[in-house]
Order: sequence, then structure tokens, then C-alpha cells
Amino acid sequence: MSRSIVRQSKFRHVFGQTVKAEQGYDDIRVSKVTWDSSFCAVNPKFLAVIVESSGGGAFLVLPLSKSGRVDKNYPLVIGHSGPVLDIDWCPHDDNILASCSEDCTAMVWQIPDRSLTSPISDPIVILEGHSKRVGIVTWHPTARNILLTAGSDNLIIIWNVGTGEPLITMEDHPDLIYSISWNRNGSLFCTTCKDRRLRVCDPRKREVVAERLAPHEGIRPMRAIFTRDGNIFTTGFTRMSQRELGLWDPTNFEEPIALLELDTSNGVLLPYYDADANMVYLCGKGDSSIRYFEITDEPPYVHYLSTFSSKEPQRGMGFMPKRGVDVSKCEIARLFKLLDKKCEPITMTVPRKSDLFQDDLYPDTAGPEPAMEAEEWLNGRDEDPILVSMRGGYVAQKNRELKVAKKNVLDSRPTTRRSMSALETNSLPAEFHERLLEEIQNLKATVLSQEKRICDLENKLSQYTNGTA
Repeated sequence: MSRSIVRQSKFRHVFGQTVKAEQGYDDIRVSKVTWDSSFCAVNPKFLAVIVESSGGGAFLVLPLSKSGRVDKNYPLVIGHSGPVLDIDWCPHDDNILASCSEDCTAMVWQIPDRSLTSPISDPIVILEGHSKRVGIVTWHPTARNILLTAGSDNLIIIWNVGTGEPLITMEDHPDLIYSISWNRNGSLFCTTCKDRRLRVCDPRKREVVAERLAPHEGIRPMRAIFTRDGNIFTTGFTRMSQRELGLWDPTNFEEPIALLELDTSNGVLLPYYDADANMVYLCGKGDSSIRYFEITDEPPYVHYLSTFSSKEPQRGMGFMPKRGVDVSKCEIARLFKLLDKKCEPITMTVPRKSDLFQDDLYPDTAGPEPAMEAEEWLNGRDEDPILVSMRGGYVAQKNRELKVAKKNVLDSRPTTRRSMSALETNSLPAEFHERLLEEIQNLKATVLSQEKRICDLENKLSQYTNGTA
């Protein structure tokens, strides 16, 4: 008598569930720009969504607690002169966000803890170095203030946000770059490109250390991410336009560790990786489902777990860092699904009967403290993320202002937009800064209310003048 052996895994029964309607975010005009980005970024404090905007690019930033219907006049972040293409929260400061746009710039923003009362138009720093639109922005996982941007000029530029200066420029890609992913300690990153090559780059040596032609034989866009073991997980298309996923060892690109065909849908599969659980969530633009897989050391190495399905197709997706999940409910991941007019949080949960903290589900995870400074990384140092315990759940960071100290000010090109934090204010006490900023916010709110009152009075006056009142 033969018995089938079921693979043992604590994540085999993970199930997805949409939160209640009142815990979602409604009346959000999600951007319609044709770009394969996720359009959404989330951290334990905020939800950011790229939205439709007239007269330039804008994105919406909401505190996670501000669920429900979003007022159509809610203030936006509006510094870019062209459509915003990508946004990314800093892993070391929950109030710092980077954005990039068709206006050929990237910008870094400081978001206040409270809900916005007026639009933000002054970034902390403007990063100008690309000659065409900038489509990718991603922070270094362990070094403070290191930001990578990639543009349609096929350039990759690594910046020190603390000085606003480019540190490294790489020109190894002959065509449009589809995706970039850092490895766990930030010593390497992998890229996918329109020339159908998967590359592993060492930025400090300014060279490509490994590459593979056509990991997926189709010509449609690919995506690639580093796993915690140093392997590379890819998504792409076969020659017959079937969607496909693969797992590769960058030290031996000859044969894949695993290659699996999925379906014949058209949408590019965006992978979101949970390094603690070694799980990958695949979300296709235009799909109404999320597939999730576990990566292990046992054949077939990439194990299908399940699929979460809903009725409406997704326009984009945000993935919560592990620090932001609810450990009391055995939640191991939370995704934020963008629809045409709203954002729906989806929780991924492991069913457990006990209410106690589950040590096996929550190993220590990457915390908000950087492991090193930008100069140390540039000089060749590598450090894994500093880990924190998940026991007790998420503890909010204190809002730390990012200071930008520009070097060679006389040699740099003058800009018309400068933020408060870029000015020389070190001689004044912190309490004075906070009081000054609070007074400015109150004045802006007063001006807005007076403008509304004046408009109402003008409307009434015109009605009396026309004899309609």
C-alpha cells in the first residue's frame, strides 16, 4: 500500500483575505500612465499612491490609519513637472520617500507624521543627472542615504542623498532597464533589460560580474529579484508568450535551478519577496489574482502554495515591510491592491489556534537602523541588515529630519526650489524649528479657509448682482 508524502511546511495553509470595506481607501484617482511600475509604496506609517494630476506629476500620501473615503481636495505631493513613474520609502526612515518622473529628475521628500493640511511642493533634495525620464528609484538596503536611480537614457546613477551628489554612474546597459534589485547586504544588484539579458552588477567596481542572455525566451519584459540565499528569482515569458518564473544561481547561469510555466496572460508579473519566510508573491498587472510560492533547498525548489483571487483586476500593488504586519493575528504579509478608484489591503495569514507570539513565523527581521554610513559602503564595507525582534509588534520611529549638506555649492547649478532642511539652520534650537513649522502650517490652513470664504462671498455677490438671489 503506497502513501503519498505531503511536503511539510508551516506556510502550506497561508490564506489571503481582503479587509472590511471601511478599512480600505476609496476615491483615489490612480495614475493611468503606461509604465510597468507598482504605482504604490507602503511602510508601517504611510500609504503612498501615484495619482492622476493636471499640470505635472503628483502622488498621494496617507497615514495608514486614515482609511475610508479620501477627500477629493486632500493635499498631494506635487513637486514634479512630469508624470511620476516610481516611488519608494526609505527603509531606514519611515518619513522619507523618493520619487522619480518623466521630468528627468528624482526627488526626496520628508513627510510629516500628521495628515497633510496643504500640498508639499518643496523636496529635501532634487537629484538631476539623467537626460531622459527616470523610471526606477530604489534605496540601498543597509547603508544610510544611498539611493539608486535608472532612466530611459540607460544610465544607472547611485546617489548620496545626504549631499545630493552622484557617487557612481554605470553605462553598461545598451537598452531600457526593466527592473533593479539589491541583494541582501547591498554589495551587488541585478538588472533586467530590453536586450533580454539578466545582469549582476558590482556598483563599486563599476562592472557587470555575471550575465545571462534570455533567461526567458520571450521578448516581453522580465523582472528579477535577489533572494536571501544570493540566488535570483525571475519572471518573464516563453517564446509562445506563456508567463514563466525561474530561479537562478548567479555563479552558474548555464542552467536554471528551477523553471516553471504558469499561464498565457499578458500582464507582466511583479514579484514581491518576503526574505524572512522565503516566499514570493506574484502580482500581474490586469490580473485579479495573487499567486504565492515558497523557495526551499529541496526539489523542485520553487513550491506553489496557493492563489488569492478577487473580482476586480489590479492596477498596481504595494508590499508592507515585515515590521508592519500584525503579529497578534499571525499575519505574515500585507499587500495593498490598487484598483481604478481605490486601494484594498489584503492580509496573508497562517492559521494558528494559539494567541501567543509564534516564534517560528517571525524570526528577527530587518529593522529601521542602517548598518553603515554612505562613505563606509563606498569604501568597500558590506554589512547585513541590523535585525530586530518582532515580539511585541511594530513600534513607531521618532520622526528624524534628514539634513542635506551640499558640497561645492559655488560649483553646483543653482536651483529655484530649496527646502527648509537644506538651509543653514543648525545654529537654531530644535524647539524653535518645530514651533516655526507649526506656525507656518497654521498660517497655510488659515489662508486656505479665507480663500474658501472669499470665493463663497464672491459667488453670493454675483448672485445678487445678476438678480438671481
